[in-house]
Amino acid sequence: MSALTDLTIAGARAALEKRECSARELAEAHIAAAEAARHLNAFVAETFDLALGQADASDKRLAAGEGGLLEGMPLAIKDLYCTKGVHSAACSHILDGFKPPYESTVTANLWREGAVMLGKANMDEFAMGSANVTSYYGNVINPWQREGDNKPLVPGGSSGGSAAAVAARIALAATGTDTGGSIRQPAAFCGLVGLKPTYGRCSRWGIIAFASSLDQAGPLTRSVEDAALMLQVMASYDAKDSTSVDVPVPDYAAALSGEVKGLRVGVPAEYRLDGMPEEIEALWRQGIDWYRDAGAEIVDISLPHTKYSLPTYYIVAPAECSSNLARYDGVRYGLREEDSDLTQMYERTRAKGFGAEVQRRIMIGTYVLSAGYYDAYYLKAQKLRTLIARDFQQAWEKVDVVLTPTAPSAAFAIGEKMDDPIAMYLNDVFTVPASMAGLPGISVPAGLSAEGLPLGLQLIGQPFDEARMLNAARFMEIAADFTARPAGASGGAA
Repeated sequence: MSALTDLTIAGARAALEKRECSARELAEAHIAAAEAARHLNAFVAETFDLALGQADASDKRLAAGEGGLLEGMPLAIKDLYCTKGVHSAACSHILDGFKPPYESTVTANLWREGAVMLGKANMDEFAMGSANVTSYYGNVINPWQREGDNKPLVPGGSSGGSAAAVAARIALAATGTDTGGSIRQPAAFCGLVGLKPTYGRCSRWGIIAFASSLDQAGPLTRSVEDAALMLQVMASYDAKDSTSVDVPVPDYAAALSGEVKGLRVGVPAEYRLDGMPEEIEALWRQGIDWYRDAGAEIVDISLPHTKYSLPTYYIVAPAECSSNLARYDGVRYGLREEDSDLTQMYERTRAKGFGAEVQRRIMIGTYVLSAGYYDAYYLKAQKLRTLIARDFQQAWEKVDVVLTPTAPSAAFAIGEKMDDPIAMYLNDVFTVPASMAGLPGISVPAGLSAEGLPLGLQLIGQPFDEARMLNAARFMEIAADFTARPAGASGGAA
């Protein structure tokens, strides 16, 4: 059997079932790997003692034949999820010391099925960023490196710690959240499968809010089957979340036949951008050929309002961020900068507690919601959002899934785009449209760049049709046969 840290969730479940290892041994292997990879800064809080206790409880349940779907699986949990009694700070100084007295619905679902928590994963502060460079706890380093270049690379964001942990083999899988691409883009940068479910498929209760009409929980894994297993547990209806949708959760893994004959695959003209690297374009063409050769029907489609997605997103998301982050005032929990004047206390606390990117988005959001600008910006953005969603609704009359690149480039070096917020925002150009329309999307590693870095292709699915999207992704996974791995991963080089 291969090293325990090299297993997928499906492989680890099989190993536990065959008694080839115990849940404790699985946890110990990942803890040792995490300790050896602290230079990646993937975790902001390590919960190794808790993990070993959970693993021992898993072994008892397994011995009694009572194991859950994720029994004994060591996971990294993004720091945006509230975990009872454990550091939950959204990687922001303003939430210093916050240990919630409650558990998020998604993590409660995971523990109910036997999952084990290794720690809280680093992330961009309040999920605002595309490179995991805005965290109060410092940058996350991508375990991948360019060939012949030892410059540290970004893992993508905002779920960068989650992605780095899974890519480096220090967690079997991880939870992320996706507001405009924060699962799919880091998955592409780190050679992983990243799944954003339909908005409303997973409960947002207990997940620290950034933009409430966009935030959605999802998994980062090393295989499509693992993504299916994770989603089956994470997804549920939750009466505590007014945006949760009461629809059945199917057996996603059972739908993974990999058969795509007759599948209608849409290729949107608007995703061919000026200046897009040729290697991204070539990989997209390769993906189209894979589906065509397997008997899928390739359909050219138009999503005419795609070009407005990014500017619309950067009005809607900051507006909601401005509203959601108003609650962090130094009064009830977290950081407080004392002052005899209440208003001064608010101002000093928020000025010191929020980082530059969060402050930038709060200011943008407050501006577009202010008197005289609400109609000119926010209301217009909401109308455009409706048109973006309508484009997809019309496309579904012709196609079953949409195939696009995930990101406009491979991972870049830390610091390369730090001084240009617009260049950083453009990382989400291919992922934001599905977020604006509330649609499911998945990134699958499909090839390597000229510098030996992973590149992803994205599939966008119909609302609550994750099963068909996952099956199409499984086909692409088989066709791409992506076996490369980062030299910095636990267990050695590719």
